[in-house]
Amino acid sequence: MLPRMFTTRPTLQGTFGMASSTHWLASQSAMAELERGGNAFDAAVAAAFVLHVVEPHLNGPAGDAPIILAPAGGPVRVLCGQGPAPAGATIGHYRGLGLDLVPGTGPLAAVIPGAFDAWMVLLRDHGTRELADVLDYAIGYAERGHPVVERVGLTVAAVQDLFTTEWTSSAEVYLTEGRPPAGGEMLRNPVLAATWRRLLAEAGASGGGREATIDAARRIWREGFIGEAIAAHAARPAMDSSGERHAGVLTGDDLAGWSAAYEEPLTYEWRGWTLAKAGPWSQGPTLPQQLALLDGGIDADTYGTPEYVHTLVEGSKLAMADREAWYGDTGDVPMDDLLSPAYNAARRALVGERASHELRPGGPGGRTPRLAAWARDAGTAAVPAQAAGAGEPTVAHSGETRGDTCHVDVVDRWGNMVSATPSGGWLQSSPVVPGLGFPLGTRLQMTWLEEGLPSSLVPGRRPRTTLSPSLALRGGEAVLAFGTPGGDQQDQWQTHFFLAVALRPEVRGGLDLQGAIDAPNWHQDAFPSSFYPRGTALGSVTVESRIGEETIADLRRRGHDVTVAGPWTEGRLCVVGRDPETGVLSSAANPRGMQGYAVGR
Repeated sequence: MLPRMFTTRPTLQGTFGMASSTHWLASQSAMAELERGGNAFDAAVAAAFVLHVVEPHLNGPAGDAPIILAPAGGPVRVLCGQGPAPAGATIGHYRGLGLDLVPGTGPLAAVIPGAFDAWMVLLRDHGTRELADVLDYAIGYAERGHPVVERVGLTVAAVQDLFTTEWTSSAEVYLTEGRPPAGGEMLRNPVLAATWRRLLAEAGASGGGREATIDAARRIWREGFIGEAIAAHAARPAMDSSGERHAGVLTGDDLAGWSAAYEEPLTYEWRGWTLAKAGPWSQGPTLPQQLALLDGGIDADTYGTPEYVHTLVEGSKLAMADREAWYGDTGDVPMDDLLSPAYNAARRALVGERASHELRPGGPGGRTPRLAAWARDAGTAAVPAQAAGAGEPTVAHSGETRGDTCHVDVVDRWGNMVSATPSGGWLQSSPVVPGLGFPLGTRLQMTWLEEGLPSSLVPGRRPRTTLSPSLALRGGEAVLAFGTPGGDQQDQWQTHFFLAVALRPEVRGGLDLQGAIDAPNWHQDAFPSSFYPRGTALGSVTVESRIGEETIADLRRRGHDVTVAGPWTEGRLCVVGRDPETGVLSSAANPRGMQGYAVGR
């Protein structure tokens, strides 16, 4: 049995409530909401709107927010906060502009915003608190300011010239006397605070109780002053990553015609665990695919060995290749076949002693895989290589800016549990909407401008998002909510984390959540990136230096193209847990990046 490893922090345990997120102010805001009598869903909404303020380079209200929730005593559901392509987002339109790829930035890459409505639906249906209560924390930080983390200032600095010459509405919010904010400096967004105050005033004046007020806020977002400003902004040409100015195709009709909706989760049984994920409109099913590829040889004795790392890296290549060929917002993704024992036995046989340098999608149920031409050219001079170790790329017109995402998990004393991965609406990827204080999302960059693919650009279809929150159950009871930022790496890092939980020993009578987060991690980029300019790096693997020289040497001997990154660079995981037998709650958060924090009692 593996010994307990040294951890950077303890796994927190208690009985009242736990929250974990990628920023300490969001985690503590969630905890404050629990202390005020709110439940896990109230707390998650409060944290989400704080994340919009304190991590604006990672998410915003006009971005995306897949949410997976487990109400106490109720079924696990997915709440889709991923908006679809607007009605005018056709391949012909983009090709007519001379584009081979959807730009990574600017209004032309905007989907129908999904995050705000998803949080409102969650609050209305599962929360208990008033809208003004849960927005109070975000309004306070936007109005009075918060000590900005260094990464915000560095991100603003990377696009400062763009802000001053092109995206002047962004300069008004994020440049102080013409310069980026310094780490620790108080950063305010009074425009955003005023937006939320006006929203609350108008929604409250509509009459009715708590739920009616929330629905009124949703109408204002879609059709009121917010919706009108978004539609007008999307129609104005702006500089994007193509190096040209383009207007978007998002309209007021698109906004008015969409709302967040619930779905059944995709579930997979593995060694007494049930993993619950969003469907193949996300990359979520790659986690159970990676588990399905593992044979009986993966156990506590093999955990962390060079053979273990090689096996997982090669399995993730196969799962990500299947994602490229089969996943999308269509009705005919063959998930049953992709997760079947026979299919995975055949795929498992492809994992040999040597590293693969090919993109090898399978043929589930005898089907013939089809890749986009851009993906078929992966690894050639026609397609640029990915930058190893990157998180979720968000590229400005310079082609140099990179970003990431957020995550939040909450569990309360009643047993409610929620996991969400809000992202998009990055300050560096689209100009701020004048008068509102936030940018639009750019998720359309994940679609292909080629007909007939599961992830082709199609009006009304969701782009295949990388955002991928997770829930794990045992005996039908939710026991873990977890997730991470990281773009294409999210379900690679989560697979490693989950195996570290499932295979490692317990501590203090509970799961070693912090030890699983702190364990050395890695990822591979041997597939077309979901983000503009859609690069790839066949045979690649990036490892934390803490993984050890023996493993690094073994991977290179097997033919892996190994990049050795810093000791604490891979992943930004958050997790909360609950033991159904004892009622003990737990949480942990990632020390990498010096922002994530877990709180609870």
